[in-house]
Amino acid sequence: MNGEQQYDADAGSSVEEMEFNWDEYLEDTGATAAPHGSFKHVDTSLQNGFAPGMKLEVAVKSDQNTYWVATIITTCGQLLLLRYDGYGEDRKADFWCDILTADLHPIGWCQQNKKILKVPEGIKDKIPDQEEFLQRVLKGACSAPANLLEGLHRGKNPLDLIAPGSRLELQNPRDSLEAWIVTVVENVGGRLKLRYEGLEDLDKFDQWLFYLDPFLHQVGWAAQHGYSLQPPSAIRSLRSEADWQEILKKVKEEEEESSVPTDLFKDKPVIGVHSFSEGMKLEAVDPMAPFVISPATVLKVFNDKYFMIEIDDLRAERASSQRYVCHLNSTGIFPVQWSLKNGLHLSPPPGYPGQDFDWADYLKQCGAEAAPQSCFPLLTSDHGFKENMKLEAVNPVDPEEVCIATVTKLKDSYLWLQLEGSKKPVPECIVSVESMNIFPVGWCETNGYQLRPPRKAIVNKQKKIAVVQPEKQILSSRTVHDGLKNQELNSSDSVVINGKYCCPKIYFNHRCFSGPYLNKGRIAELPQSVGPGNCVLVLKEVLTLLINAAYKPSRVLRELQLDEEAAWHGHGETLKAKYKGKSYRATVEVVRTADRVADFCRKTCIKLECCPNLFGPQMVLDKCSENCSVLTKTKYTHYYGKRKNKRIGRPPGGHSNLEVAMKKPNKRRKRRKHFFVHKKKRSSTSVDNTPAGSPQGSGAEEEDDQDEVDEESLTEDSTSEHQDELLEESEVSEKKSLSSSPTQSELSHSLAQDRDKRKRKLRTFSFSDDENKPPSPKDIKMEVAEKLQLDSNPLEWSVADVVRFLKSTDCAPLARIFLDQEIDGQALLLLTLPTVQECMDLKLGPAIKLCHHIERVKLAFYQQFAN
Repeated sequence: MNGEQQYDADAGSSVEEMEFNWDEYLEDTGATAAPHGSFKHVDTSLQNGFAPGMKLEVAVKSDQNTYWVATIITTCGQLLLLRYDGYGEDRKADFWCDILTADLHPIGWCQQNKKILKVPEGIKDKIPDQEEFLQRVLKGACSAPANLLEGLHRGKNPLDLIAPGSRLELQNPRDSLEAWIVTVVENVGGRLKLRYEGLEDLDKFDQWLFYLDPFLHQVGWAAQHGYSLQPPSAIRSLRSEADWQEILKKVKEEEEESSVPTDLFKDKPVIGVHSFSEGMKLEAVDPMAPFVISPATVLKVFNDKYFMIEIDDLRAERASSQRYVCHLNSTGIFPVQWSLKNGLHLSPPPGYPGQDFDWADYLKQCGAEAAPQSCFPLLTSDHGFKENMKLEAVNPVDPEEVCIATVTKLKDSYLWLQLEGSKKPVPECIVSVESMNIFPVGWCETNGYQLRPPRKAIVNKQKKIAVVQPEKQILSSRTVHDGLKNQELNSSDSVVINGKYCCPKIYFNHRCFSGPYLNKGRIAELPQSVGPGNCVLVLKEVLTLLINAAYKPSRVLRELQLDEEAAWHGHGETLKAKYKGKSYRATVEVVRTADRVADFCRKTCIKLECCPNLFGPQMVLDKCSENCSVLTKTKYTHYYGKRKNKRIGRPPGGHSNLEVAMKKPNKRRKRRKHFFVHKKKRSSTSVDNTPAGSPQGSGAEEEDDQDEVDEESLTEDSTSEHQDELLEESEVSEKKSLSSSPTQSELSHSLAQDRDKRKRKLRTFSFSDDENKPPSPKDIKMEVAEKLQLDSNPLEWSVADVVRFLKSTDCAPLARIFLDQEIDGQALLLLTLPTVQECMDLKLGPAIKLCHHIERVKLAFYQQFAN
């Protein structure tokens, strides 16, 4: 996602899109995701068309010219676990087949193609009469779909068969007895963008529907059920009658090429028989604007399945009427008084006299009867949704948009959703839990569709010259204060802020000296400026960006942390940092008034030991007034290292003498650190973010041991995580190696000898001891040859068995994750490196180690149990 891209001008505020991450967003908002099992239509769309219990004909392994009937035990993507009929409950002969490569056919294929059905050797004794046995097991059996086993569709997910260009029939939303052909323009995880046949490139009438929508059917449905096939009235005038007939003729000729398999619609909800009559009154939510509940009338009954509803409007002159076709299972229709019983507001019809709506008076005034309770389906509250849960939802005003949604209220089987990030502000939407316009967290990312991200701080970007050319912009943190978001949500009105509290633009002058804590490359990738806006909000945003641009974010957070003994002059804000798998929080003082912003920025720069002009209200165009370009990371680090407790800024031009005086010791210090960094890299089980041995990295790394102690002053968010356990082990070994260095008195006696040794050691840096020695080819062969022997089938492992196995490996600290995530044997066999990295939040090193052990289990499984 490009940081330069901006929201629609209609939104009013200059807010830009950012790269969105659901995990970080949920963590920052403290919310939870709605459970995946609550989205039944999505679960249905993920099924591969094969189900346990289906039967098919499979080539017998011992004799490839003969076949036998097998039953599907379980499915895993394009893999099927099969069992030959005749083995009963005996699992020992179960075997895996790949749909794309195995010789699999639907029931009846052998008879049609004159192939031999023959009992496998292992169960010959159990089946004395083959014909009688086959008649018995195949009676009422469900065959695997032929179209998914043979031809072009073999091994494909059924959903992929609805390709762009496919044709379907769509019932007229204003007249259910009519239907017209639509062409699939786009298929996003089963959500189809449809265009009426005959409109070519005219997208004005395009619609988005989920493929299981009750009004969507395969071509030929209208003719089979006695419905007329003609274009809806909204588009009929665009072509002559002769043109429409020509289009219909062309579609029938191409029917075979563009048809969609009938099996695809087998999971569509069945429409029941309703008992509504014309003139009945009810309460309804308009599907085109689902923001209020209104009185409505049954305008017309088409047949025992469909009827038309109109939202009541009592005005004498009305521009248009809101009417739409419903069926028994339609969402958004309720009996009279439903909103009153549930404590909800019922919006009176336009033109209704008075403010307080009363159903009894209204029914008497209209001379109508209320639709009885028996007409409506029973509402359920057993759905898994709770208040404040997050999900993804279609914007009813603009169906192209899928937005982040928060459940703000629940009543029976209905949700009130607040959408975030839409181009134009949208009121709370009323949606059924069975709606096919809501999706679980991560659905858009999985299907490659753009999710509208939440709004972020005002950031002005201009073209800039950077030392490191960024591939993408590092945008605002997700910890932006809610007030800043609210400030931006003002649609077209300009935001008026009291001048006293209005912060000017804060510029990041990336050419200035970045000091020992901040990574110059990351600083160069920051936006050119942040603001203007409320002082607290803008400065909090600036500090968060700086923390994220540090070598060690936790260290910078500690530098900025409010000193308890210091005088209180501003406003306390909680900031957050992440480092080595841990989250830290600390209170940081932020000024509230504009007149103190410049001084605050300068003092913060001094705290971080960087150029006082690195960020602030002044833009540095060519040359910094502090002449900071002459400084190097090492000189600066050593200067501040000697005067740590004073925390003073760099005196302008005061480093020429320092450079001469400290030249040799500093060089030696850097080389020694270089050695330790290499050693650390070998002993650590994780990968550190800091560039090992680089000049920029050395300053930040020299105080590692001190940091571990000092960071205890920060509040940790996470409990002892698995990454921390690994890191602690590596840090203990590192500290041991460091603590074994000579004492101060010993050092004074043997300084020259040690220096010579170190120089020799660094010049001939090689594998000189057993620890550093690379394994010989013989050792490698021994390791590879060491195959894993399993006592039981991993498919049958419980969570406890998986944990027990992991504890026997060098990945024992990770066993707790598997226990928490309830990963059993079947789940273990499905894990891959990307899954492990993403879902378990592991760094590359531990993830590769873990996957190595999983691959050993998979290999042993295929060798010992798959056949």
